[in-house]
Amino acid sequence: MNLLFIAQAPPPSVSPFGALLPLILIFFVFYFLLILPQQKKQKLHKKMLDELKEGDKIITIGGLVGEVEKIKEGIVTVRFKENTRIDIVKNAISQVIEKKKE
Repeated sequence: MNLLFIAQAPPPSVSPFGALLPLILIFFVFYFLLILPQQKKQKLHKKMLDELKEGDKIITIGGLVGEVEKIKEGIVTVRFKENTRIDIVKNAISQVIEKKKE
């Protein structure tokens, strides 16, 4: 019986940096594609809420369209029809569709 022994090369050693490189790349992809745009969107939404004035026409996150009647400490009174007024949390405003003309 002839047995041939084939010399096997030792497995290449992986550097610690080489092992972490894919994780670092994944983090940067997530940061630039998910986290950064979300932070920008939150800043724009906060700016919109800070600039909110009485008389602005808004859309709530529930899809209701109304006009801001009064703003008081994070609570906004919105008029939907002649005698329909609802107090909502300021953060429940999705967008301003028409600014009050001065």
